[in-house]
Amino acid sequence: MRAQFVLSEIGVGLRRNLTMTFAVIVSVALSLALFGGSLLMSDQVNNMKGYWYDKINVSVYLCNKSNAQSDPNCAKGAVTEDQKKTILTDLNKMSVVQKVTYESQDEAYKHYKEQFGDTPLASTITPDQMQESYRIKLKNPEQYKVIASAFNGRDGVQSVQDQKGILDNLFGLLNGMNWAARAVMSLMLVVALMLIVNTVRVSAFSRRRETGIMRLVGASGFYIQAPFIMEAAVAGLIGGGVACGFLVTARYFIIDHGLALSEKLNLINFIGWDAVLTKLPLILATSVLMPALAAFFALRKYLKV
Repeated sequence: MRAQFVLSEIGVGLRRNLTMTFAVIVSVALSLALFGGSLLMSDQVNNMKGYWYDKINVSVYLCNKSNAQSDPNCAKGAVTEDQKKTILTDLNKMSVVQKVTYESQDEAYKHYKEQFGDTPLASTITPDQMQESYRIKLKNPEQYKVIASAFNGRDGVQSVQDQKGILDNLFGLLNGMNWAARAVMSLMLVVALMLIVNTVRVSAFSRRRETGIMRLVGASGFYIQAPFIMEAAVAGLIGGGVACGFLVTARYFIIDHGLALSEKLNLINFIGWDAVLTKLPLILATSVLMPALAAFFALRKYLKV
């Protein structure tokens, strides 16, 4: 097969259906940009989970004189020294515990002032109102219930709090947004496939006389179909390139510059450029294969070869 003929036919086909080709490029670009964005969102959520789950603690809050009168869990009074020693000993014996850190009332008050010192309520809080606690680092953050079942309701323990539960709500929201993006992406992919099929059909119909002559002179089916398939692949590749440009631009302006979220949100461990660059070959490969396969199956119906 002469490559020059195929390339010339591709150029003719793209120019004849310029409007529809443009629509294919736009729909492929948007759908693959959403596809890449959803992959990067998944990476970001997993990255944040690995970063924050490694830092979260389970806190065992101890009863003090202030809540001994108001909290049913502290009805037997403030925690005693013997109870604190027993709780610490039992915590250190547990196989799920990696590290235990004690926080006194003064330390808790200092941390509270650092976080909420500017609020009106902070001026009314005194150190004796703060709770002593044990901050427990687990070997596996998923094993919070082992600590909760062992210490909830125990004498001297006011409550057991898992910081992972707070983060799970955030990650649940991010995952929901990610699935919504995937739903829109799926819709855009369907639209792109329909446009590709329709474009191939129109192109095959407009060149039915040429393909008829080629059949009469004995041209193979693949020789006749190749220009149409390549047209769709080229249009898809252009759309894939635009999608890659969207992702790179978004990463540059949203995280590094422009909005500069990496500087404004220091607590979030954003994905790096390596995560973006590894997605680009997948997007480009999809942008070529998806239109080419759609064109191939469309031609079997609309181009009798």
